[in-house]
Amino acid sequence: MLTEVPGIRVGHWTDSDAVTGCTVVVLPEGAVASGEVRGGAPATREFALLDPLRTVAAVDAVVLSGGSAFGLAAADGVVRHLEESGRGFPVVVARVPIVVGLSLFDLAVGDATVRPDAAAGYTAAAAASDDAVPLGRVGAGTGATIGKWRGRGAAQPGGLVGAVRRHGDLVVACLVAVNALGDPLDGTRPGVEPPDLADAGWLDGPAPAPFGNTTIGVVATNAALTKPECHLVAQSAHDGLARSLAPVHTASDGDAFVAAATGSVAARADAVRELAATVVAEAVRSLRT
Repeated sequence: MLTEVPGIRVGHWTDSDAVTGCTVVVLPEGAVASGEVRGGAPATREFALLDPLRTVAAVDAVVLSGGSAFGLAAADGVVRHLEESGRGFPVVVARVPIVVGLSLFDLAVGDATVRPDAAAGYTAAAAASDDAVPLGRVGAGTGATIGKWRGRGAAQPGGLVGAVRRHGDLVVACLVAVNALGDPLDGTRPGVEPPDLADAGWLDGPAPAPFGNTTIGVVATNAALTKPECHLVAQSAHDGLARSLAPVHTASDGDAFVAAATGSVAARADAVRELAATVVAEAVRSLRT
């Protein structure tokens, strides 16, 4: 679905035996991006440069990976692949690929000694295409689980999900690896807590074990947006997450989104923001089906 935004390519590396993987989103040259973290336990690479006040606006690729902080190494392979392809921010002696990495914690699901590394990132980047994106237990979603607020024994499979909306020539799409402490909400009751969240004692009980979660994703559009406007779109992506997960943005989630704009269609930022919240909520709720 993310590849319905023209110019975007996506590739996966999946290790089904170790139950982990990574997903690389290669953006077209000149794509502007920003992002926001709302979870309490993020694992990120180069996220600070997404701040609207930082110098570089264009991002070459975003890497979603399992493996917690270890999985951030996958971005090194993506940098190498993009450098070989002549991509990157031009400096005096080279072009430096701008690659943002986001990781989720899946070490407790499969083989904790196997994590996405530079070779995995290179493989996923080399495989990136504009074909339809495989979803489910692939790439960064391979080891993802949900519903752990009840206890790890109650965890259910999460995974990689996506959705797309169009309004005339405007396209807004998302790709989200859902590895949440919380549960997807019923789409007929957006923004309402499951009633058993309080009844089960979660609100008053001990804090859940940390660092076992995190939902990460990319929202992309063909709209022409500035870096500050992309930052607002990333905020709206988190709004979509809050509409579709409970509990959300906890101390043991590292929830983070990157919003990217390829710049080919004139559109109001508020229109993109509304569609961004919609596609994220729709994608996450699809885990209920």
